[in-house]
Amino acid sequence: MDIAHTTPGARLRRLLDGNGLITAPGVYDGLGAHMAARCGFPAAYLTGAGVAVGGFGLPDVGLLTADEMVGRVRIVAGALGAVPLIADADTGYGGPLQVVRTMRAYEQAGVAAIQLEDQAFPKKCGHLPGKEVVPAAEFEAKLRAALDARCDPDTVVIARTDARGPVGLAEAVERANRYAAAGADVVFVEAPQSPEEIEEIAVRVEAPLLINMVQGGLTPDTASDRLAELGYRIAIHPGVLLGSFVLAGLQSLQRLGGTPPTDLAPGPQGLFELVGLREWAALGERYRTGAESPAVEEDA
Repeated sequence: MDIAHTTPGARLRRLLDGNGLITAPGVYDGLGAHMAARCGFPAAYLTGAGVAVGGFGLPDVGLLTADEMVGRVRIVAGALGAVPLIADADTGYGGPLQVVRTMRAYEQAGVAAIQLEDQAFPKKCGHLPGKEVVPAAEFEAKLRAALDARCDPDTVVIARTDARGPVGLAEAVERANRYAAAGADVVFVEAPQSPEEIEEIAVRVEAPLLINMVQGGLTPDTASDRLAELGYRIAIHPGVLLGSFVLAGLQSLQRLGGTPPTDLAPGPQGLFELVGLREWAALGERYRTGAESPAVEEDA
């Protein structure tokens, strides 16, 4: 088969039909996409957090729009060429009708797979505290919309559940199996918090599995051969380039005479604090339903 004349989804499905773990580094711009392709990776992952931080200087707290993400999908997919792109689509940017538009736009921009999650809007990075999830039936409606809307039947639909943090592992596993039964091609239980949980998910979820390896996040770093042994099919590494670029950039600026901040939290939270997480959190609290509005002084 001439791979250049297959669809992106078909190329990813060929990888899923094979043996071994698909390692997909996180990319968020054209440079990173070229680097991943030229380094020989079989697939790449468009990280929503990376696009927010690296592309727009924003924390990953649901501030990006569908149009902004679609534009970035188009750039990255073009730079990757034949390498299939798995793209984060957060909560689908609305209800089922918005998911239909998102699915069509992502396909037109060149994705091999789209990832949707069951967080309540506005979503947060999966490794931050304070997440909320919608009822499973509500997410299943979005999932059906995505499956019905895809133009290429080979486009892979990935269902992510963030239930582990707010409601526990048992609920997360139950949701993962529900989403697989509803038609998801791959399921993704976000942020297991121990090697035992990683193993339990692999045993109890009856579907192809994706796992998220976030540097400094809640999930313990696990070797690729161990993940493959457990049966995981895809491992995404969203921060592998962004984290390295930020660290090297701060060191370069320090050598130039700058003073890097020293009050950042460890892990993903510190990265988001670098681009204003604390300020955005304060704004969110200010406009929270039921919160008192600050007093406004009248002109004398």
